[in-house]
Amino acid sequence: MNVAQVCAEIFKREGVEYLMAYPLNPLTESCAAAGIRPIIVRQERIAGHMADAMARLSSGDKVGVFCMQSGPGVENAFGAVAQAWSEGVPMVVIPAGSSRAQAWVRPGFNSTLNFQHVTKAAEQVNTPAAIVPALRRAFTLARNGRPGPVLLEIPSDIWNEDVPGSDSLDYKPARRIRYAPDPADVDRAAATLIKAKRPLIYAGQGVHYARAWPELKELVELLEAPITTSLEGKSAFPETHELSLGSGGVSMPAAVFQHVQDADVVFGAGASFTATGFGIRFPTANKTFIHNTNEPYDINKNIPTEHPLIGDSKLTLAMLLEAVKDRLKGKPRGLKAEVTARIRSQNDPWLQKWMPLLTSESKPLSPYRVIWDLMQVADVPNTIITHDAGSPRDELSPFWRSVTPLSYIGWGKSTQLGYGLGLAMGAKLAHPEKLCINVWGDAAIGMTGMDFETCVRCQIPVLSILFNNFSMAMEFQAMAISREKYHSTDISGNYSEWAKALGGYSQRVTEPSQVVHALLEGIAATKAGKPALLEFITTQEKVYSTFRDTYHS
Repeated sequence: MNVAQVCAEIFKREGVEYLMAYPLNPLTESCAAAGIRPIIVRQERIAGHMADAMARLSSGDKVGVFCMQSGPGVENAFGAVAQAWSEGVPMVVIPAGSSRAQAWVRPGFNSTLNFQHVTKAAEQVNTPAAIVPALRRAFTLARNGRPGPVLLEIPSDIWNEDVPGSDSLDYKPARRIRYAPDPADVDRAAATLIKAKRPLIYAGQGVHYARAWPELKELVELLEAPITTSLEGKSAFPETHELSLGSGGVSMPAAVFQHVQDADVVFGAGASFTATGFGIRFPTANKTFIHNTNEPYDINKNIPTEHPLIGDSKLTLAMLLEAVKDRLKGKPRGLKAEVTARIRSQNDPWLQKWMPLLTSESKPLSPYRVIWDLMQVADVPNTIITHDAGSPRDELSPFWRSVTPLSYIGWGKSTQLGYGLGLAMGAKLAHPEKLCINVWGDAAIGMTGMDFETCVRCQIPVLSILFNNFSMAMEFQAMAISREKYHSTDISGNYSEWAKALGGYSQRVTEPSQVVHALLEGIAATKAGKPALLEFITTQEKVYSTFRDTYHS
């Protein structure tokens, strides 16, 4: 077998079913011959986003793979790799490279050099004999420790060369290696949690990767402690549970904000505690932090950690659960009524404050009305939903109540516009039986909207919900002069007609009374195998900013 054929064979052994790609790269042909379906996108960034979602929705058991041509193709892919790096997503990226003779000659684009700061490793494979160990390293690095993308650049002049020993290829799938914290550290953390007057549990994406949902739920119920999540960790715990506060981000339920301020002990499970303008801001005064992560770099990175628990979240939570059970003699602390009453006293008035917007009859439409109606008509446990950057994220995340693991693809450490569509597409490939929704705005659709055609062509029936207010409303204040003089924040388009022209199902909705009917019709279209775009004409008023300023100042 040559280099391209060996790559395809190794991908099959690693469980890769789809190759996300944009021509030209020899992998599209070798993978197709091996039974791995290439999904050819309209721009490289979407290919990366699709591979990203597939990896996340397998809890990292499968590694996303995508490829592209050398030079401009890999340059266009940079944003997708940087986003996967930011969010900790296991991915193997294989750009075609220049020939070995030209690989280091300027002004050619050298992927190995230029991707070093957004990958766990970036290397160039310079001989056919090096491809097998390089792929073994790549898959091992991508899925172990903090997950992340790994890049292998393959020069154009070695793809067709034979790989020594490939007739009896010695390759076994890379294992995920799990490790656990010191039992003494776990016992001290358990004692601290039990003694806490106002403990708070904060679940991050590591809970998803470890599939530690049962252990997390049992610990929460034993401690009778309130729980919140990061955007990436959202759906790790059922948000309909009486101990759930909701998720945190730029916008959040009132109980999240108040408990973050009041907690005396915070236990971060599978969380990085990365300081970001798009996540919960934890004050550190008068707080003790217990920090579980599989990345030692995260310890004391942004918050002072008295109890570091470095290791796999499932192993760590199981150990912590046993230590807490031992100290409590297997019985809850007896504080549930008090804790749940406090949560209700904060979240019930907050929700009532927002009900006028969630049920608004105004025109243009309130995006909150659309979100609220979607919650009522969708089969939430069997839905996977994601958002785009900015307003859609901040409007959706506080009110969408996830109930099953991996049903919400959250993100926010980097916030590229256009990320959500590819995530929904990858989710639909991973779970064709589920309703997969992307909520985006009229700025985001301008970034990646042409890949709605990929949905049609490749029969990926996602539901795209578009909030169109004909403007970049988030920028009104920052661009006040240019807006007034030159209309610099104005954007336009009739996207429902455009979606029809591409072969999809679409509706443009302007009346509040049309919202539920449109949602039902859009969902029905996806069940019939057709991608759907529902364009809701929404207000330019930034109502979520009041929420953010009130609860996240």
